Amino acid sequence: MDFEIRGSRKEQGPRKLHREREEYFRLVQLGFGNVEASRRVGVNPRTGREWRNGRPEGGRKRPRPPAHPARAASSPSRRLSEGDRIHIADRLREKATVRAIAAELDRSPSTISREIRRNGTPGRGSQWHYRPHAAQARADARRPRPKPGKIGQSPELRNFIQDRLGLKWSPEQICESLRRTFPDRPEMHVVHETIYQALYVQGRGELRRELARALRSGRARRMPRRQAQQRQPRFATPMVMISDRPAEVEDRAVPGHWEGDLIIGKDSGSAIGTLVERATRYVMLLHLPDGRSAEHVRDALVKTVQTLPAHLVRSLTWDQGAEMAAHGSFTLDTDIPVYFCDPASPWQRGSNENTNGLLRQYFPKGTDLSVHTRDHLDAVAAQLNGRPRKTLDWETPAERLHKLIAA
Repeated sequence: MDFEIRGSRKEQGPRKLHREREEYFRLVQLGFGNVEASRRVGVNPRTGREWRNGRPEGGRKRPRPPAHPARAASSPSRRLSEGDRIHIADRLREKATVRAIAAELDRSPSTISREIRRNGTPGRGSQWHYRPHAAQARADARRPRPKPGKIGQSPELRNFIQDRLGLKWSPEQICESLRRTFPDRPEMHVVHETIYQALYVQGRGELRRELARALRSGRARRMPRRQAQQRQPRFATPMVMISDRPAEVEDRAVPGHWEGDLIIGKDSGSAIGTLVERATRYVMLLHLPDGRSAEHVRDALVKTVQTLPAHLVRSLTWDQGAEMAAHGSFTLDTDIPVYFCDPASPWQRGSNENTNGLLRQYFPKGTDLSVHTRDHLDAVAAQLNGRPRKTLDWETPAERLHKLIAA
């Protein structure tokens, strides 16, 4: 497109030069500076600057026109283009602020500041030298995929993670342990998503594939979340509902309030009882070799709670399963009140539901649970109680419970 340089410099008005204006912005996108782009379309460089920066009016400026008219109608690309980088460089030379540049490119200010830090070179003081074509080359060099993973590049990090996965630690527990074990070595710090990616993404070889089975879910690939299963139907009164439970139970400030449930084995023919203390997340397992009738569950509960100090057994919360039909006699024998959740409300026993999910790593669904001995149940509970827990500020349930007993 050819434009003749006008001899007359009389003001033409903003609408008279719309073709020149469009061509000017096209040249700017191609990398031409203001002076050269203005010369090619036949306008004064001051006009070009006013097109890009807005025209002063009484000490104020008009809103800046978009530097890329074609992009204004659509959302910006996920990545900065070379034209974006040229615009950033031009505006930095004009001492524009990061927020002003971000508004012109319809980007977040953090995107612009991060681009300047990553692809610019530090100058004197807090100044940065930013060269758009060099910045584009750096961005292109970082783009190729796949990249070598952090775990695959460090045998020490890989062995640490594999050892903890073998102990059935969760990725989040492993990441926190890395930070505490190597506080001054950032190369040994990863987030839990890095571990999941090393396990789930094919072809990386950063962690042994069979370790995926050590995860709580036991899956070698990710699955979408599903809605919780319906709980067993409730049984008839008399029951004391969870709404009548003392307020001290809800805030977990006072220890000694427990949540309980059963995990069921193959064909509903066997079960293991689970008890979780709400304040410490301490786990105790009920051995039910003879079945899960109300009498068997009551006897196992009485035997278990009698091993604890009285001040650490204040109440018990259960769902409305038929195994608690003898809850009245349990309260008479132990003087421990039992509170029942609402129907189909597993979140009212959140600590216990979470623990049951952890226990399925040791007692998979569809297996016979009657084959497990009392000693094996105690060993599983000890392993769970020896794991650091995020909700306990990475203390273990055993450590927290021992502090309460000593106090």
